[in-house]
Amino acid sequence: MAGLMEQTVHLLRLCELGRVRDALASFYALNSTSLHQASTYAVLFHACARHGLLAEGQVLHRHMLSSAPSGGPAPNLFVSNHLVNMYCKCGRLDVARQLFDAMPRRNLVSWTSLLTGYGQHGRHDDCFLLFSAMLSHHLPNEFSLGSVLSSCAASKNGHGGRQVHALTQKTSLDAHVNVGNALITMYSSCPSDEGIGNDDGWWVFQTMPHRSVISWNSMISGFLIKGHLDCSMGLFAGMLREGIMFDHCTLVGVISSCSSLGQCRLLHSLVVKSSFSSRVEVSTVLLKAYAGVGGAPEELYKVFSEARQKDIMSWTSIISTFAEQDPQEAARVFCRMRREGFYPDKYTFSTMVKACANLTTESRVSAIHALIAKSGFEGDVVLCNSLVHAYARCGNITLSELVFEQMAARDIVTWNSMIKAYSIHGRGRDALRTFSRMDVPPDSATFVGLLSACSHSGMIDEGRALFHAMSDEYGLVPELDHFACMVDILGRAGHILEAEELVNQMPMEPDSVVWSGLLGACRKHGEVKIAEKAAQKLMDLAPQKSVGHILISNIYCARGTFGDAAPVWKGMRDLGVKKQPGLSWIEIGNRIHEFSVGGHRHPQIEDIRAELKCLVDKVKEIGYIPETNLVLHEIAEEYKEEQLYFHSEKLALVFGLMNASSSQACIKIMKNIRICVDCHKFITLVSKCANKEIVVRDANRFHHFKDGECSCGDYW
Repeated sequence: MAGLMEQTVHLLRLCELGRVRDALASFYALNSTSLHQASTYAVLFHACARHGLLAEGQVLHRHMLSSAPSGGPAPNLFVSNHLVNMYCKCGRLDVARQLFDAMPRRNLVSWTSLLTGYGQHGRHDDCFLLFSAMLSHHLPNEFSLGSVLSSCAASKNGHGGRQVHALTQKTSLDAHVNVGNALITMYSSCPSDEGIGNDDGWWVFQTMPHRSVISWNSMISGFLIKGHLDCSMGLFAGMLREGIMFDHCTLVGVISSCSSLGQCRLLHSLVVKSSFSSRVEVSTVLLKAYAGVGGAPEELYKVFSEARQKDIMSWTSIISTFAEQDPQEAARVFCRMRREGFYPDKYTFSTMVKACANLTTESRVSAIHALIAKSGFEGDVVLCNSLVHAYARCGNITLSELVFEQMAARDIVTWNSMIKAYSIHGRGRDALRTFSRMDVPPDSATFVGLLSACSHSGMIDEGRALFHAMSDEYGLVPELDHFACMVDILGRAGHILEAEELVNQMPMEPDSVVWSGLLGACRKHGEVKIAEKAAQKLMDLAPQKSVGHILISNIYCARGTFGDAAPVWKGMRDLGVKKQPGLSWIEIGNRIHEFSVGGHRHPQIEDIRAELKCLVDKVKEIGYIPETNLVLHEIAEEYKEEQLYFHSEKLALVFGLMNASSSQACIKIMKNIRICVDCHKFITLVSKCANKEIVVRDANRFHHFKDGECSCGDYW
C-alpha cells in the first residue's frame, strides 16, 4: 500500500512540474492494475487538460477503457468529469458532448465543464442553451454563472446576460465577488443598442458587498470599453485613496485610458515606483499610450529600455508606435531588434511593411519582402496583402502586381488592395478588369476602390453603373464614402449641378469629405455660386481646418476678385486657422530629405535655388508659362513667379536631379497635399527636357511624368 502511495505521489509531482509525458511513461511502465484506479486516471487527465495534450489524453482514455473488465461499469462520475474537461480544454467539444450525453449520472461539475468548454471555444449559443437546460436539474453555482456570463460578454449577448443577472439575484449569488466581476465585464462588453446602459456595470460595482482587485480592474476596463476615459482615471484615483493594492492588470487598464501627455507621465512615474516597469504588458501599453498622445521619441525609448524583459510583442509594439510618425525610426528599431537576437514573427513583419509603405521608394519594402521569404512567411495572405499595398504606395505598381499574381490564395482584402493600388495610380481600366476576376463577393470597400478608380480616370458612365450596381446587383447600401466618390466623379467631369443634386438627395448628412469634393470640383470648373455654399458647409463642419477657406479664396483669386477673397483671409486670421504647409520628401542615398515652401532649412538651399533658376529657363524655352493667377496676393508679376518657383515639390525635384546618376531612370517625390496646377505643368515639361521619369505621390494619387506627359492626363 505504501508503494502504491509513493508511486501516485511520484506521478503527481511529475505532473505538477509539467513533465506530463514522463508521468504517463512511468504510469504505463508500471503495468500494475492496482495503480490503475480512478484517482490516478483523474490526475493524469487533469494534467493532459492543463497542458493541452490531446493525443496523450486520447491514448490514456483508450488505455483506461481497455484496462477495465469486459462488460464492467462505465468510468465513475469523478473520472468522467475529468474526461469531459480534458476534451473541452483540448478543443474536441464533439467528443466531450458525446461523453456528457452518455453519462448515466451528472452533477453540477459535469455541466459546468461542458459550459466552460463551449464558452472558451466560441460556441456561445450552445453555452447559453446548455445553461438553460441545466437549470431543470441543478441550481447554478458561482462557477457556472461565471462561465455563462463570460460567454454572454464575448458574444455581446446583453439580453441573455440580463436574464442571467436576474437569476443571480433570485439565488443571491450576485453577492459572490466572482459573479459580480463577471456581471461588470458582461455589461461593459455589450453594446448600448441591446438596452445596456452605461450605468449598469457601475450599479453592479457599487452594490457589491465585497470587491477584489479584479472588481476594480473590471470596472476600470469597463469604463475604457465604453469610452469613459475620465471615469476610468477617476476610479483609479479612488482606488488609491482607499488604499486598495493595484496590480499590473489595473495599470494596463488605466494607462490605456490616458488622454494627455501629463497623465502618461504621472502613471509612468507610478509604474516605476511600484516596480511594474519590468512587466512586458505594462511597458507595452505605456508605449502605446505615449504614442497616442504625441509623446517624444526619447520618452518612448525610455519606457522601452526600462522593461527588463523584452519579447517580440514589445518590440513589435515600439516599431508600431513609430510606423506612421517616423518610418525611418521604425526601420532602425527593427534592425536593432534583430541585432539583439529577436527574430520577427508575421505580426512584426506586417508592422514593418506598413511602416515602409510611408517611405518614398520601394527599397525598404523589398528588403523586408526578402526577409519574409527567408522566414517562410511568403505564403501568408495577410503579409502578401500588406506587400501589395506597400509596393503600390511606394510607387511601384509592377511589384504589387507580381505579389498579387503569385499568391496561391486570395481573400477579399487582397482583391480590394489590388483595386485600390490601380486606383491611386490612375489605372481605372485595370481596376475594373481586376473586379471582373474576383472569385469572392465584393464588399463595401471594393466599391470605394472602384469608384475612386473611376474618379481618377474620368470614367463617368462606369462610375454611375457601379454606384447603381452596388444595391441593385450586390445588395450593398451606399455609405458616405461611396457618395463622396460619386460626387467626385461627377464634379471632376464638370457635372457640377448633378453632383450638387446627389448631395441634396443623400440619405445621411454629408460630411466634410463630400463638401470638399464638391468644392474642389467648383474650383476646377470655375463655379462660384455652388462653391460658396459648399465652402460655408465645409467651414461649419470643420471651422479650424483651412481647406474650405483656401479653396474658396483660390476661386476668387483665379477670377481676379481679390476683394471677395480678402474677408476669407481675415476670417482665417480671426479664427486662428493655419494653412497646412506644403511639404515634399525625396530619398537620396538611404536618407530622406524634407522640403517646405522656400526650402530655407535645407543646408544646400542656395545651390538648389541656383539650379532651379537654370531649370526654369530651360522649361520656359519649351513652353512653360507660370500660373501666376494661383498666387493669392496683388503683387508684381515677377514676385508671383518667384513664389511659384519655390514650391516644395520643385525644390525636391531639383535636388533629386542634382543627385541622380545617369543610370537612374526614375525620381520619386512624396507630397503631403495636392500638387498645384503650376507644379504639375512644370514637372511634366521637366520630364521631357531632363529625359527622366518622375513619380509624384500627392495627397490624392500618383502622377507618373514621362516624355512630357502625365499618367493622369491632366485630370486630377
